[in-house]
Amino acid sequence: MIDEKRRLLLKCTLATGAAGLAAGAGLISAPAFAATKPAQWPDDAFKQKNIDAATQALYGQTAVKSDKIEMNVPTIAENGAVVPVAVKTSLPDVTSIALMIEGNPYALAASFNIPQGTLPYVSNRFKMRKTSDVIALVMSGGKLYSTTKNVKVTIGGCGG
Repeated sequence: MIDEKRRLLLKCTLATGAAGLAAGAGLISAPAFAATKPAQWPDDAFKQKNIDAATQALYGQTAVKSDKIEMNVPTIAENGAVVPVAVKTSLPDVTSIALMIEGNPYALAASFNIPQGTLPYVSNRFKMRKTSDVIALVMSGGKLYSTTKNVKVTIGGCGG
């Protein structure tokens, strides 16, 4: 009985120490959280029907194309109801990542605030109404960058 408690204590101590060491070394990053206050929610941007209007409402500027943004999205989505999209970037000082889908009823699909020190990587699944461009916007150092990939939707999606 004492040996079992001692082993459990040692395991917990080692696990806590390893987690603390990993966090201190920057191997564990802080998660991105959803807006918790109404003032943080970009309501006007989510109501826009086209990419340019949503981008202006969210950031107030136009984006410049960048090859430092990597977007992982299927070229052909067999089911438009569930399209996986992942974005990561090597740009410095990233504060925000947004995803827009051109052919959907509302252009802005998601907007993520990236806390300082967090790995600039987001992943989600979206409904796509029809074949269209998926645009990733990254705010880095006060400037807005983008990359675009076209996704062909074969069935499902927002349109049925």
